[in-house]
Amino acid sequence: MITSELLLPEFDAEMKNTRITLERVPADKPDFAPHSRSMPLGKLAPHVAQLPSFGLIILTTPELDFAKGSIKAATMESAAQLVRLFDEGAAKTREALAGMQDDAWNDHWKLMFGEKIIFEGSRFVSYREMFLNHLVHHRAQLGVYLRLNNIKVPAIYGPSADDTLGF
Repeated sequence: MITSELLLPEFDAEMKNTRITLERVPADKPDFAPHSRSMPLGKLAPHVAQLPSFGLIILTTPELDFAKGSIKAATMESAAQLVRLFDEGAAKTREALAGMQDDAWNDHWKLMFGEKIIFEGSRFVSYREMFLNHLVHHRAQLGVYLRLNNIKVPAIYGPSADDTLGF
């Protein structure tokens, strides 16, 4: 079995769980943040929605330089708009993931801001740490934001206090 075939079920599960979380985002609370140092919901939710497109960059390019301004931050208009943005990126990333050859996972990948290197390593580590783990981290933050706004938190890896999904 090739690496991509092993990663696709995990990708599909994480995208499904993230989509469900984004569907519940209260777009009428863009300034909500649980703490003064926390990212406001109006920045966090679009960031999560945009992360699959970052995964695509990792899978299809040798590097990303934020100083070049090629990525523009999305805005939050509605939960439906966030889900559309997310779905578009996830579909493209899934296609790239499904087509990855095993030897490409060892390719070097680098994230930088001008001359400052933020991250560099193999494409595999970049995909896992900079994309997938990053997505899971921010999705968990969204779960806290939902809870603090009395919105049902979806079951992700098992039941939540609000959603048992037959567990």
